Amino acid sequence: MAAIPVTAAMVTSAMEATAAKIKPKDAHPFREGDAVVYPAHGVGRIERVGFEKIAGHRLELIHISFEDNQMTVRVPVAQARKAGLRKLVSQETLAAALVTLKGRPRTSRLMWAKRAQEYLAKINTGDPGALAEVLRDLQSAGGGANSSIGQRNLFELALDRLAGEFAAVRRITKPDAIELLNQTLIDVRTDSSVTRPRAIAGG
Repeated sequence: MAAIPVTAAMVTSAMEATAAKIKPKDAHPFREGDAVVYPAHGVGRIERVGFEKIAGHRLELIHISFEDNQMTVRVPVAQARKAGLRKLVSQETLAAALVTLKGRPRTSRLMWAKRAQEYLAKINTGDPGALAEVLRDLQSAGGGANSSIGQRNLFELALDRLAGEFAAVRRITKPDAIELLNQTLIDVRTDSSVTRPRAIAGG
């Protein structure tokens, strides 16, 4: 499994954060074996948390493994929150994401390059609601009809990220989670009163 190295910038930032006075209530909540979400890579599992010497500094690091792409990421504990590392969301949050997924797709008059940046930014938040918005608005790309490669790639990336958290929270397989989300979109598309796009300027 490939490991992503800790950069010098991460070391410096972690040392500065560690040097600051941290109240007991700010102690990190991450423990070995926890399923977590790292926005840049999706759902992973903490392999271990411990101190290591990096660039001459002793840092407490969180090792997160990602089974899908056979990768391990090391995140300094002092930077975990800044990096967006979080525990899995609740069932209620996933239910809200499904409501968003069933909503009316929104179209935008912006150039595709700009919209693609906005979609990617939403995907990289790792937020289920934001991921559901991307799937909702790019749902036509899910079937491959009248969609570009870029649209399909963004749709599939958002689907993969959201399905990963659904699978972990609901304790089902990822393929089953993907099927659930795709079926939800298919059901929505069969209802013409829901699927008719609403144009919004700049949205």
